[in-house]
Amino acid sequence: MTRIRARGEDIRHFILAHVEEHPSDISKLTAEHFDITRQAVNKHLHRLISERALNESGQTRNRIYRIVPQIEWDRVYDTATGLEEDVVWRNDIVPVLTPMPGNISDIWHYGFTEMFNNAINHSGGSEIYVKLQKTAGYTKMSISDNGIGIFKKIQTELKLLDERHAIFELHKGKLTTDPKHHTGEGIFFTSRMFDEFDILSGGVYFGHIFGDSHDWIAERDRFKHGTSVWMKIDNHTSRTVAKVFDQFSSADDFGFNKTVVPVKLAQYGNEKLISRSQAKRLLARIELFKTVIFDFTDIESIGQAFADEIFRVFANQHQDIQLLVNDANLAVGRTIERAKSGISIEK
Repeated sequence: MTRIRARGEDIRHFILAHVEEHPSDISKLTAEHFDITRQAVNKHLHRLISERALNESGQTRNRIYRIVPQIEWDRVYDTATGLEEDVVWRNDIVPVLTPMPGNISDIWHYGFTEMFNNAINHSGGSEIYVKLQKTAGYTKMSISDNGIGIFKKIQTELKLLDERHAIFELHKGKLTTDPKHHTGEGIFFTSRMFDEFDILSGGVYFGHIFGDSHDWIAERDRFKHGTSVWMKIDNHTSRTVAKVFDQFSSADDFGFNKTVVPVKLAQYGNEKLISRSQAKRLLARIELFKTVIFDFTDIESIGQAFADEIFRVFANQHQDIQLLVNDANLAVGRTIERAKSGISIEK
């Protein structure tokens, strides 16, 4: 009986996790995934409807299923009132989220307080708007301010090329404009804890999906002041804060000492990665870590000077740092190996 009940919960969880993307064919998708009949799936759909987790519309083949928000909550905060993120969390957010498994509550505690604190201390704005929605399947939250914009502030204070360059540095971790009071870990780890994490600020949109090695950046012509952060997580995930931290720590060191650098984020448009200047931008602040993994996914080729700057020059100057390569194709791998051996380096 216990196994049957657990399987039923797995089926309903699958429906709730996928119905938004498959509102008209969720029955077919679920039947194929669990190798059960459509009639069996319909029993679970009817149960979710009776529990008000889903609603349905349309007839027979045109039937559409939608997830039903159980809680929708929002509030505007005045930054001039002496806001403290832990007080807002305890007094306003916890009562809305409860009940919730402890591991997920811990993730929300970390993510909310880090992002809300950023808005208080760094945005320079006058208001912070928080919006939360909870369904039977997931919870999502947005935190928006009307300040200068996080990417623009980082670009300006650290004298970076542009907002895109600011995102690239944020991805590495340990980036802060206030090193006396912040470690620069908040945004990095928050983006790794949630199923979906997005930031829209100025003219740039940054997104990360859990389990995907690729972050992505979209740019737009219209500039907008302020910063908006979106976070979303499955209400049934087994993920924990500790597991996420452990991914970026060595076995013998509990500090934040490992980072993954997606090389593709260093590209602008269709440009090729060939120069030492490009490599030096990629290497900025890498010396803060003990292990660096360069992810070459979707990189077709690199120039010899680019590879030489990273895998010979920098490697020789920082022999205490472990430089690893992930997902390099044959051409990229050969260029890296030539650089390591010091062969065919331009005069």
